[in-house]
Amino acid sequence: MVNIIVPVDFGDKTEQLVEGAVKFAKQVHGKIFLIHVAPSDIGFAIGDMGFQYFPEVEENEIREELVQLNKIEQRILAQDVDCEHLLKQGIAKDIILEYTQTKNADFIVMGSHGRSEIYDVFIGSLTKGITKNSSVPVLVLPIHENNS
Repeated sequence: MVNIIVPVDFGDKTEQLVEGAVKFAKQVHGKIFLIHVAPSDIGFAIGDMGFQYFPEVEENEIREELVQLNKIEQRILAQDVDCEHLLKQGIAKDIILEYTQTKNADFIVMGSHGRSEIYDVFIGSLTKGITKNSSVPVLVLPIHENNS
């Protein structure tokens, strides 16, 4: 079986990415490993008293993201594609690449949102970072407004 890592961010184009990943998985008889990486700073706020940490905010956010991840997994399983998921906090690029090794992945399927070069220079691109550092092929699906 072909192991396929699919990082998701729950953005408005996640469904397009998942549809493309399912199509690819069916073509190669693959299993999808969904991963969502939540930022490490969930629950932190800056106010009059400086940095404050609110564990209940972090817990609620993680719980909601896990519900979303479970729903995506169920939609994939309903299309007769094997699937499992992982939610972790940390630096997305590092965790995705580590998960790729852990699951002995054959491919990573990601979306490209088609942002400008200026955006990539100042903010960076997760897809670009993964592509540059991955030891396995990265299938980049174009995810643009006109692909809806």
